[in-house]
Amino acid sequence: MINLQKIETISDFKPKRIKKYLLIWCNEGQVSIVVDNKRLTLHKNQILTITSGQYHYFENVSEGKGYVVDFTLNYICKTEKDIELIFQNSLFCHFDYNEVISINSPEEIETEIHKIERELREKPFQYLDSIHARIELLLFEINRSKIANGGEIWKPEALFLQFLEFVRNNFEHNYSLKDIAEHLKSSELKLNELAKKHTGKTAQNVIYGLIISEAQRILQYENKSVKEVAYELGFKDPYYFSKFFKNHTAMSPTEFQNKLIL
Repeated sequence: MINLQKIETISDFKPKRIKKYLLIWCNEGQVSIVVDNKRLTLHKNQILTITSGQYHYFENVSEGKGYVVDFTLNYICKTEKDIELIFQNSLFCHFDYNEVISINSPEEIETEIHKIERELREKPFQYLDSIHARIELLLFEINRSKIANGGEIWKPEALFLQFLEFVRNNFEHNYSLKDIAEHLKSSELKLNELAKKHTGKTAQNVIYGLIISEAQRILQYENKSVKEVAYELGFKDPYYFSKFFKNHTAMSPTEFQNKLIL
């Protein structure tokens, strides 16, 4: 549901993916981390967000200090307003976009993290509700710093974010856009309207992009054959999956894997 760990205590450096959202805060020195296939370095008073399902691992924690806060979507998103807050300004992005954000008021981040640490340790009455509110305060502060430093304001509707979450959690079912709209009690027209507004793409092309990202993660980090990856992503024909992958990446799944080895 919610955990907090000091960066300097991390001892597992193997790639992993968890169904949680991570805030990584560096308050001293620097910390190196790889998210999917992107290497990032955090320096003092910088923060990084990692979206649920992304592969990540720390490369070096000996030169820095800070905290990792992780929480589930169900815990943090009680209302549609919560859903919109967590994804506002691409803080937690479904499109493989992770950025290091410099914080202008680091004392605010430090204060809330230390309060979360104490709440988790002492577990006073309604501590989970208190921590929920403090995570929201962290997100407010991160958003303010990002905007103050020139970042764009991006405020997606809850329905669009629910659409992205549904697709990412149901690859194996290969749902059609019509099926997804019905599950979300919406319409294909509405999902296309939101997709165009927030990404400039059709809803179907957004789905294709999410499938490709997931395929690349599995091919890179999991010891599975192309056939196994195809079936895991809802493709009944591995040949069609290979063709689909090549159309979107200009290389076959096997070529993609071989490129990673080089």
